[in-house]
Amino acid sequence: MAGTLYLVATPIGNLEDITLRALRILKEVDIIAAEDTRHTLKLLNHFEISKPLISYYKQNESTKSAIIVEKLKAGKNIAVVSDAGTPGISDPGEQVVKSAIEHGIEIVPIPGACAFVNALIGSGMSTREFCFLGFLSAIKKERKEKLEELKYETKTLIFYEAPHKLKNTLKDIFEIFGDRNIILAKELTKIHEKFLRGKISEILEKLEIIKGEFVIILEGNDESKKELELKQFNEMSLEEQYKFYENQGFDKKEIIKKIAKNRNINKNEIYQYFLEK
Repeated sequence: MAGTLYLVATPIGNLEDITLRALRILKEVDIIAAEDTRHTLKLLNHFEISKPLISYYKQNESTKSAIIVEKLKAGKNIAVVSDAGTPGISDPGEQVVKSAIEHGIEIVPIPGACAFVNALIGSGMSTREFCFLGFLSAIKKERKEKLEELKYETKTLIFYEAPHKLKNTLKDIFEIFGDRNIILAKELTKIHEKFLRGKISEILEKLEIIKGEFVIILEGNDESKKELELKQFNEMSLEEQYKFYENQGFDKKEIIKKIAKNRNINKNEIYQYFLEK
């Protein structure tokens, strides 16, 4: 009988945040697959847990996933943990889960700490709808292209960022999004936990010594791209709208129907207008 793969969330700073269930699972499994075995060993020692460890990090995910699945198929129960937070969320875990599912192995997530969730609920930004993007590319061109894609997103946007890249990322966000409201959540659950709130320009002025991991919470755009385009289109004259559709290859009848629909008026009024013209 195959074993079970547990995805165990671990503290993102404060060790008191580990759940009773997570501790029980870590004590009961046969093996623990860890992003950094040295880091995980400190956690296990703190709670007096002794288990065999397998190194499982981003660069060896493909090869180690196959090894983990073979051990699961042999009946071993295995827990996957990252250095901090929930496995698979901007951390290793996704590949072994996919592989385990392909082989019919049971997956059991053990919930717990997640940095972006803590940052969002403490931010004061809208939590109704949000987009989590993880880490942006370290390559400036790719990073700016991704930000351009998100420029008109109305949902709250969430990113992770390393301290040495934070200022450059904020400058790119400012350049593309303008001076929006933003929150930086720093060192969550740790002694120096802090929320920096304000406009992007204000935050850039406040940043001095930058240490620790950051979560960026960015205000969504007031209007979607579609809404802005429709607004701009409705501000055009009837002649400009007619020309717009004509350039797209529509005939006169179709153009009048579309303009009437956009302006929410009877198409006969539009027809009469152009007839008089």
